[in-house]
Amino acid sequence: MGILFFACSDDDSITSAEEEQVIDDTEEVVDDTDFEATDWTTETHSNDVDPNFDEVFEDLAVKRIDIEITEARWQSMLDDMTETYGTFGSGGIGGGLIDTDEDPIFVPAEVYYNGVEWYRVGVRFKGNSSLQSTWQQGNLKLSFKLDFDEFEDDYPQIDNQRFYGFKKLHLKNNFDDNSMLREKVAGDVFINAGLAGSHTAFYTVYVDFGEGPIYFGVYTMVEDVEDTVLAANYSDDDGNLYKPDGDAASFAEGTYDEDEYVKKNNEDEADFSDVSALLSILHDDSRTTDAATWRENLDAIFDTDVFLKYLAANTVIQNWDTYGLMTHNYYLYNSPDTYKLTWIPWDNNEALQTGKMGGALSLDFSGLSASEWPLIGYLYQDAVYKEKYDTYVQEIINDAFSVSNIQSQYATYSALIEPYATSEIEGYTFLNNSAEFQAAVSELNSHVTERVTAANDYLD
Repeated sequence: MGILFFACSDDDSITSAEEEQVIDDTEEVVDDTDFEATDWTTETHSNDVDPNFDEVFEDLAVKRIDIEITEARWQSMLDDMTETYGTFGSGGIGGGLIDTDEDPIFVPAEVYYNGVEWYRVGVRFKGNSSLQSTWQQGNLKLSFKLDFDEFEDDYPQIDNQRFYGFKKLHLKNNFDDNSMLREKVAGDVFINAGLAGSHTAFYTVYVDFGEGPIYFGVYTMVEDVEDTVLAANYSDDDGNLYKPDGDAASFAEGTYDEDEYVKKNNEDEADFSDVSALLSILHDDSRTTDAATWRENLDAIFDTDVFLKYLAANTVIQNWDTYGLMTHNYYLYNSPDTYKLTWIPWDNNEALQTGKMGGALSLDFSGLSASEWPLIGYLYQDAVYKEKYDTYVQEIINDAFSVSNIQSQYATYSALIEPYATSEIEGYTFLNNSAEFQAAVSELNSHVTERVTAANDYLD
């Protein structure tokens, strides 16, 4: 790792930078700024190449990634989690979830893949309810976010470091998914339907925090929307990107709140005119007095075709943890190609099941409050938009979510990951036994049959 150890002299003449790196009461200091990035190549580490999707997001492989964190830094990550979520394995305060806007801390770590090292990579835990639930259960199979040049100001050697062209990547822990397939397959459905979305792949993760590499289990690598999804799907990534979270994410009348639209770029410009216009036009009186004008104005600022295709796919596969039931887990991007806000799905680990919190939405959105979720309710109430939605439902079950295609994916992927999934170890797994893995895969096979039947019944 290129770590050097220095003993402090009695004259206390260490620098302020060294003082910040004191590890323990013995005054042993770690200086890890003096190193050579000997494994660095243009193809593997630089930002001068296009992202290598074939290497990082290979469908028919389970790849291994190792994360090496010093004992002190690992402890700082655990201490930060304890401060936010309580004692590890405690079950939480009062058994409930804690509301926080603070992300876990980043620390520098080494990442290894195929015998090649990436240096001082920013690593942190990630997630919301899945993160704290896993922590409170006493399970260390936590999700990670990797940012390959997070610490470039501290380590000039890693300026613009990338992982085969990717700056940020997510290692999702497949929380509450004994099949470990849902995040991957749901992502495939959206992409195969022609929608912009995150690529995914299976990885085994090993973490060494001072005790040698420990198997943390099967993870799903997920592409970062803010990093490469935009560049891969649009002519450039300069348009406004939002990740709405909170009441404003519903676009219900009266909920406008710039803080909750959570701008992910162009923050200094403070221009929210696009989301403001969407809210205004969505609730304009012309919706009920002159539907053609309302649609024309809405289509001019919001890519309704993309949204309706997404809505069809999302509702067919059943995904409750997003718009329509929850005010989060999607992005809006003002595409420079169309100058329209366009929908990008995110965080699909709860897809492909009936769901919690009362279950996923029905295909005809019965029970949905149109005024609370107007992007669904108002568009579905419009005959022209409803016809488009119905057409997309048919397309989805004919191809991206057909029984034959999806069951083939389940068979291929489950056979691929089974040896790695069923060999996860206690304290780093959600499985109690290997039979739970097979049972979960069987449930997914039944689910696709049931959903295609439900979609055909709806269309009939």
